[in-house]
This record gives sequence, C-alpha cells and structure tokens, in this order.
Amino acid sequence: MTLTLQQANQIIAGALAKSKASGFKPMGVAVIDAAGNLKAFQSEDGASMFRFEIARAKAWGSVGMGVNSRVLAQRAKDNATFMVSLAAVGEGRFVAQPGAVLIKDAEGNVLGAVGASGGTGDEDEAICQAGVESAGLVAG
Repeated sequence: MTLTLQQANQIIAGALAKSKASGFKPMGVAVIDAAGNLKAFQSEDGASMFRFEIARAKAWGSVGMGVNSRVLAQRAKDNATFMVSLAAVGEGRFVAQPGAVLIKDAEGNVLGAVGASGGTGDEDEAICQAGVESAGLVAG
C-alpha cells in the first residue's frame, strides 16, 4: 500500500481540525511518503514563515530514521554530533524536534510521515497523531 494524495489531504484536514479545536496558534502541516517525497502541505492563515521547512524536515527525519521525531529529539540530546551530521547530509531537510509521527497501515508498514510546525512540540505532535487517526491510519 502507498500513501495517496487523498489520505494525505485527510491527514492535514484532521490535524488542522484538532489544532483549531485546541485553540493552537496557526499551523503548517506537511505529509511525505515513505521515500521522503512531499504529498501535501497546508499552512493556516497567519502562520509565520518557516512552517513548511520545519514541518517537512520533522517528517523527513522521521521517515529517514524510522521513528517519530520525539525519539530523534531524545537521540539528539544523547548524540548531538550524529544529529548535526544527519542534518548536514540531509541538506537542511532534517530536524530532530518533536512534532512528527510516522504514518503506518494496519499491518505496521510505514507509508510516510506527517510533521507540523507552529506550536510547541507537544502540540505539533498531537495534531499529527489526530490527523493520521482521522484518515483511518496508524500513527506510530
């Protein structure tokens, strides 16, 4: 199974609905496939600059390393030099901060990742999880 554009748009709609319901600041949400290719991105009115780059980089790091970005943030604390090296190799597409989750199918296969930017890492992560679940997929 591959991640479809329809699923990516459902994930974004669910994430932004969760953000609005929670009263968070304007967000940017990026969905990428398992190969790191952008499927969809939306930025709410009033979102500040860098939302696209940060949201995509959180998701890209998650797919590349096969874990949610919260795990990457912890690894960065434990091995900062390695994470800086990954960011350099990734040409700026790698950010090790909370706010992205893997997108999996029911069998646990990684389909891609969704990343958000605009709130705290916890807020970004929460809307990503909500978005994945709203599309009937597994956040993981």
